[in-house]
Amino acid sequence: MDDERALGMFEALRLTRAGRLTEAVAVIQRTLGGTSDAAPPPSGTPTGPDGGARTRRRRSRFGPLGRCVGATRATNPTGPAAARHTYTGAAGSRRYDLYVPTRPASGPRPLVVMLHGGRQDAADFAAGTRMNSLAEEHGFLVAYPEQARTANPGRYWNWFSHEHQRADGGEAAIIAGITRQVVAEHDVDAQRVYVAGLSAGGAMAAVMAATHPDLYRGVGVHSGIAYRAAHDLPTALAAMRGGGSPAEAGHIPLIVFHGDRDPVVAPANAEQLVAARLAGAPTSVSETTRVDSGGRACTKTVHTDPEGDVLVESWTLHGAGHAWSGGDAEGSYTDPTGPDASAEMVRFFVALPPR
Repeated sequence: MDDERALGMFEALRLTRAGRLTEAVAVIQRTLGGTSDAAPPPSGTPTGPDGGARTRRRRSRFGPLGRCVGATRATNPTGPAAARHTYTGAAGSRRYDLYVPTRPASGPRPLVVMLHGGRQDAADFAAGTRMNSLAEEHGFLVAYPEQARTANPGRYWNWFSHEHQRADGGEAAIIAGITRQVVAEHDVDAQRVYVAGLSAGGAMAAVMAATHPDLYRGVGVHSGIAYRAAHDLPTALAAMRGGGSPAEAGHIPLIVFHGDRDPVVAPANAEQLVAARLAGAPTSVSETTRVDSGGRACTKTVHTDPEGDVLVESWTLHGAGHAWSGGDAEGSYTDPTGPDASAEMVRFFVALPPR
């Protein structure tokens, strides 16, 4: 069973348990009667290493919530190690990994919360983004909330479901609870807390920015989807293919990365992320530059308010597919060709002025 069918059946089960039988039957009919929209990897989409003791090649198929195409999955990611923790709150429980730099701190440190994509876990995402190495270099903590298979069989964050798009419940409340737990238990500067993610994790990062603007100072979305661009599985699929009708995205600074040859999440979603963030903001000034970074041509657009403060920085990655830009092949769904999205996000976050 491919990803789309598996997730369709999971959605049907959820609707059945909620007593919404007519909707459940409709989902089953669509799921079993349709064909996969799988697209082959575009030329130039990296597939990672050739295998070996650390990794095994694993061809991906196009899944409905943001799984990457033609990548490899690490079975034993390397790099600085993070410790495993568990959070339990009123909305539920999740495990998360936390990396704390080994060098002594001179004061409260920043925190970056990283949300993995579908078919990934915390350790895999840490390896692919190399965020722990950057944390060691710059002295910030990194938390990696991990989706449970009981919540979604493919470990996709349920960004598309109304119950998980609100501040006081669902997965948004759980991720916020993890963030607050790390802030409370470690010497974290609460004014320098950031959230970022890939694909379904990027979409969930956009949810966090919109629902908890007082908790996070900045947000990074890589190959993701705007807040409330969907409200159920069918609208999620439609949004991925061509964009949805997003709500306002909150008012914290945003950095976006998206490949213009992404076959999984349409590039139009990056435009909607930017538009949603700018909606209701003071008249912005934009500057667009063409840059070559890490071997790839990119278009970088920066939107600022009249005082010069950055509202959005958007990177269009020309020729790139659906994978973390500049990532390490030790993790899944990465593109070693730059720009280095992790380093650029850290640079963007660090440069933000205090609230």
